Amino acid sequence: MPYLIDGYNLLRAVQKLEEFAVLTDVQLCRAVSDYLSCVRDHGHIVFDGIGPPDKSAFGGMSHLEIYFSGQSREADDVIEEKISDNTAPKSLVVVSSDRRLRTATAKRKAKDVSSEFFWQNLLIQLEKQASRPAPEPSEKRHGLTERETDVWLDIFDLEQ
Repeated sequence: MPYLIDGYNLLRAVQKLEEFAVLTDVQLCRAVSDYLSCVRDHGHIVFDGIGPPDKSAFGGMSHLEIYFSGQSREADDVIEEKISDNTAPKSLVVVSSDRRLRTATAKRKAKDVSSEFFWQNLLIQLEKQASRPAPEPSEKRHGLTERETDVWLDIFDLEQ
């Protein structure tokens, strides 16, 4: 289910929380990218304005496309356009606490998620991911190959 995120709306909602008061737009995008990777989905995040002159910090984020609305448009305009242009709006998740976008989302029967609720779920998912143990190496269950055994025997100067 693809996500369409109101960037500054989410950022401002998150910054109201004391522990995230200094979170930047780049850090927010990295967290969202990590979340989307965990849930094996993709999304678009739209920010107002033209963004920083050097946008390289926004590069290399998997599962997330980052947009800036430009000088003459608001992010809400871009998001509304993306909602109306979507060919499968019922599978779209729109993340915003903005009344205008929530109304546009309801008209197209897309899923509406508040910024606060989305952030709570993001934190829960990332915490679960971090607490998962690393997968066991296959050698643990299957043992060493004959060649690997020979190498170790040679290293320790042991005979078979």
